[in-house]
Amino acid sequence: MPSIRVLIYEDNKDLSDSLAALLRGTEGYKLIGTFENCSNIIQQLHELNPDVVLMDIDMPHVNGIEGLKLINAHAPETLVLMLTVFEDEKNIFEAILYGASGYLLKRTPPAKILEAITELYNGGAPMTPMIAKKVIELFKDKKQTPSNNFQLTDGEKQVLKLLAEGNSVKLIADELFLSQDAIKSRIKKIYEKLHVRNMGEAVAKAFRHRIVE
Repeated sequence: MPSIRVLIYEDNKDLSDSLAALLRGTEGYKLIGTFENCSNIIQQLHELNPDVVLMDIDMPHVNGIEGLKLINAHAPETLVLMLTVFEDEKNIFEAILYGASGYLLKRTPPAKILEAITELYNGGAPMTPMIAKKVIELFKDKKQTPSNNFQLTDGEKQVLKLLAEGNSVKLIADELFLSQDAIKSRIKKIYEKLHVRNMGEAVAKAFRHRIVE
């Protein structure tokens, strides 16, 4: 399996250096760049071609939410894992709305960050458990359009709900007594039926249309 190419946007130099050292020192991951803001993110994405972006929110000049909007507009296939201190509803909602597929708090242990990068790469939506709970509560509170299931099967809706709760592909496979490949196949079908490009968009659309409640 090729190494997962990771790009970091983080203005705290100590944390950025620590994450860089973690990635460089762990087999299966390849650090391809670190930047203190998203001022040149479009060019950097096209030149470096990351599999996963680790994205802070509070950065000078062009912050992480603005960076997400640019990724969504110019490189929507890019997977984004938020890594931030913010656990408020506004930032969580905007991050998911603009396509983040995972959301971790900075106090997450290094080993869990690595696990989350791999999980994201494999089609999951890793979230700190408290964040996953807030995501569900948040979208339930938002004004929703009439229910539309987009012809998802019961099995696909079940997988989508479990992903929206922050479960890994492996945990979902274990719970449903299916292989991980079968779960990944369902996720691919979910993307096709919802006309979305990443898990962040899928989760946002699922709550907006009351597919997941």
